Amino acid sequence: MRERLILALDRDDAVAAMRLATGLREYFGIVKVGLELFSAAGPSVVFGLREAGFQVFIDVKLHDIPTTVGRTSRVLGSLGPAFVTMHAVGGVEMVQRGVEGLMEGASSAGEEMPVALAVTVLTSEASADPELLGTRISIALAGGAQGYVASAHDLATTRTLAPAMISVVPGIRATDGPVDDQRRVATASEALAGGADYLVIGRMVTEAADPVAAAMTLVTGLAG
Repeated sequence: MRERLILALDRDDAVAAMRLATGLREYFGIVKVGLELFSAAGPSVVFGLREAGFQVFIDVKLHDIPTTVGRTSRVLGSLGPAFVTMHAVGGVEMVQRGVEGLMEGASSAGEEMPVALAVTVLTSEASADPELLGTRISIALAGGAQGYVASAHDLATTRTLAPAMISVVPGIRATDGPVDDQRRVATASEALAGGADYLVIGRMVTEAADPVAAAMTLVTGLAG
C-alpha cells in the first residue's frame, strides 16, 4: 500500500516539507510537490526528496500554449519525477507537447520517463458533467497521457472510458472529517474500491495533531 499512497507536501518551506516526508516514510513511498512548495524551493526540493528515497510527483498542473508547456515539461522531465500533471482542458496539442517535453527532458538527463497525468475536473468543483469528463479523457488519450487525475466520484465514468490509464485520486478525507475546500470527496477505502490506482493524501494526515498516528490509522484501516 505504501507505493500507492502519495503524501501531499503542501508547505512553503523545503526543510519543513522534508521533515514531514521523512517522518512519514514508513507509510508513503511517493510525495507530491505542488505549486506552493515548487514555487518556494524549486528543483532543489525535488532532488532532495529523491535523494531521501522518495518518488516525486510534480503537481504543477501545466496549462499554457503548447510551446510553453512543451519547454516547461522538458525541464520538469529532467528532474526525474515519477509523475507530472497538466490540465486536459488545454487541448490535445498542449497535452501532446507536454508528453513529448517530458520524454525529451527525461532522456537528456538519463532518467525514466515520468507518467504524464491529465487533470480532468478538480475535486473542488461541486460536480463533473459526464460529457465533460468524457471530453477531457479523450483529450488525455489523444495527447498521449498515461494517466489522469479525477475525483473518486468520477471513476465509474473514467475507468470505463480509459481502463488502461493510471488513475490518481485526490480529495481523500476521513469519514465525517472536515472537507475543507474540497467538494467531491471520498474515503480512501471508497476510492480504492472504485478503482483508484493511487491516492493523494493531504490534510487528513499532514494537518493532524499527530501525523504519524493518523497515517498509521489510515494504513491499518486499508489493510483490514
